[in-house]
Amino acid sequence: QVHLVESGGGLVQPGGSLRLSCAASGGPLFNYAIGWFRQAPGKGREGVSCIVRGLGSTRSADFVKGRFTVSRDNDKNTVYLQMNSLTPEDTAVYYCAAEVRSFGCGLTNGGNEYDYWGQGTQVTVSS
Repeated sequence: QVHLVESGGGLVQPGGSLRLSCAASGGPLFNYAIGWFRQAPGKGREGVSCIVRGLGSTRSADFVKGRFTVSRDNDKNTVYLQMNSLTPEDTAVYYCAAEVRSFGCGLTNGGNEYDYWGQGTQVTVSS
């Protein structure tokens, strides 16, 4: 069973950047598809970006394309979400999740298909 811990959240001004980390223990992240999801107050959980197992092709939601980049460092057993050009609408708790999946990665249905979740990290974009 893999254990996930997110870090890197915080308060940032509009237009700023943050890099979130999702560190794993208990198993190699290389074997999992990893998704980043977020949940703003009063809203449902939505998919942000994901990266497939292995070599790591990626997908992103339309609202973050060109601003956010997901990547993995298999040596560090960590997946990252680089977030640029942040806006107040990006304010949310961000979660990473892992799924045992042969190919592809999902961003729909709030990530219900994912097997393991971190505890989340708060991102607040405000001046």
